[in-house]
Amino acid sequence: MTRRKFLLVHDTARANAADCVLKAPQGYCVEVKPATRTLEQNAKLWAMLGDLARQVQWHGQMLSPENWKDMCTAALKRQQVVPGIDGGFVVLGTSTRRMTKPEMGELIEFMYAFGAQHGVHWSDPAEIAA
Repeated sequence: MTRRKFLLVHDTARANAADCVLKAPQGYCVEVKPATRTLEQNAKLWAMLGDLARQVQWHGQMLSPENWKDMCTAALKRQQVVPGIDGGFVVLGTSTRRMTKPEMGELIEFMYAFGAQHGVHWSDPAEIAA
């Protein structure tokens, strides 16, 4: 049996998932969890991170979109910072890849609020992808 994933959006999907569980070999594992972020949320996130990277100077530095992702997720999740093995500090963080739809929505709303405080003009993600 190969790996299967079911999006529980209607009764047929639920029945198919239940059938798959009943037919699964001994020792298989089942996990039921909220759906992760959508592709649209991901596109919006990266468009917003690009806007922050182009428009906001943070303590005298221009940060990359990746650095802004670390900054925003750390601020939203109140993540822990620990001393690094060879000096400096490391943020123990959460991957946006594992965020649920509501968590990603919360991150995007947090970024809108932060951007409003810093005069950010947001791009349309559809225009950036074109």
